[in-house]
Amino acid sequence: MTDQTFLARRFETERPRLRAIATRLLGSTADADDAVQETWLRLERTDVASIQNLEAWLTTVVSRVSLDLLRAPRRTRERSWQVEPWRDEPVSSDLDPADLVEQGDRISTALLVLLETLSPAERIALVLHDVFGQSFDEIATVLDKTPAAARQLASRARRRVRGASTPVSSGHRSTRRIVDAWLAAAQDGDLTSLLSLLDDGAVLHADYGESTQLVEGARSIAEQAVLSGRLAAHSTPILIGGRPGVAAVMNGVVASIMAFDIVGDRIVALDVLADPARLRELGVEAVLAG
Repeated sequence: MTDQTFLARRFETERPRLRAIATRLLGSTADADDAVQETWLRLERTDVASIQNLEAWLTTVVSRVSLDLLRAPRRTRERSWQVEPWRDEPVSSDLDPADLVEQGDRISTALLVLLETLSPAERIALVLHDVFGQSFDEIATVLDKTPAAARQLASRARRRVRGASTPVSSGHRSTRRIVDAWLAAAQDGDLTSLLSLLDDGAVLHADYGESTQLVEGARSIAEQAVLSGRLAAHSTPILIGGRPGVAAVMNGVVASIMAFDIVGDRIVALDVLADPARLRELGVEAVLAG
């Protein structure tokens, strides 16, 4: 067995843990996979003999990569496809931040919103310490700060999360009514009702894996929704990266998910994911099964 083969096997053993760390830090499985892959590439370029503790080294690197991703301007243009059930009740703000974060792959929308209010450094310090039990010495290495400063960041983040107002509000419930109305109108082929829900300049982006589609304008989108009425009849409201959405299930298999951007009482954009491979990776069926 070559040294490279041995190293690859060691890395694969650590991969689930590294992916869990990155997922909780970034709130996106796709970004987490990118962070883990970059960690492997950096390991390949490193003199392994100089690494005294491989597990600690990998934790530090995947955390630093995640920190870079959190700081990257491109994140403001990306949308998460992470799926969770749409529950009407809000998450209690009395819960400990660690209890919330440890929901793992079913991380709540409330927490995702709260984490987005933290600076990247605060987010790293809170999650690494409160969830993964990293020492402030280790976190200081990731953040290039002193242990005291890392402790202060975690403490400040904890206070902000505990003191934040609950992000699930009556506005959130009103979007549910719009989504329910959309499904009913699409299922009934009611073009007039669909048009009343859409902004005139609405845009739909669809990703089918091997191809993509762009549909612009309320009428074009409404007409396509009518043609997809059968999918609407088999759709369940969900949350997608914190946005209102639906999952269409045909014969026990998730055929697509669609996220809505709603401003006021109008749908201004829709994002559809119908790539079977990506849908499997997201584990939508497991989420729907509870």
